Amino acid sequence: MPRHGILIIDMLNDFAHPDGVLYCPTNRTIIPTLQKLMNWVRERNAQGKDDIQLIHIQEAHRENDADFKVRPVHAVKGTWGSEFIDELKPEKGEYIVQKRRHSAFAHTDLDLYLREEKIDTVVVTGTWTNVCVRSSASDALYYAYKVITLSDACASKTEEMHQAGLKDLSIFSKVMTVDEYIDAWEKGLDPWEGGGDPENKVE
Repeated sequence: MPRHGILIIDMLNDFAHPDGVLYCPTNRTIIPTLQKLMNWVRERNAQGKDDIQLIHIQEAHRENDADFKVRPVHAVKGTWGSEFIDELKPEKGEYIVQKRRHSAFAHTDLDLYLREEKIDTVVVTGTWTNVCVRSSASDALYYAYKVITLSDACASKTEEMHQAGLKDLSIFSKVMTVDEYIDAWEKGLDPWEGGGDPENKVE
């Protein structure tokens, strides 16, 4: 049976709170969908099913980080902006990965954690679809994981950016909605089946 790790990427105050430095209003629209997904996983875990793990990705820059040469100062470690929004806070036992680059794999222990947990499929959600979500998904493939993108649990600054990110992600991941993902699991199917673009059809 597959084992999945669901990455909740950068749903932090600086991105998803109206007072955040890089606030994107569209991030607010995916909160209920993410809550539904997270509650479903937590209910499974409470029943003793550990084949899906929630992994919270937290951008936590150092002061004067190189990232700030190209972007506004944001999500500095230890500040309010780097904290998870109240609606999507991790619960005890859920793993947190802090990162300083777009990808959740870049110079973090995420790959080590996934291998320790024998997870073979990485599921990406969060913000921004075309930046941190896409970068994390691309690196997941680099590390030979199967990749799923939950389209209605991701957001970007604009709908155009979001759709462009999804198109790129569809080349190498399985793009599906949260309801489709949950339904596949409930039916005993591997949600990743049919992922990617092996026939080079994406235009």
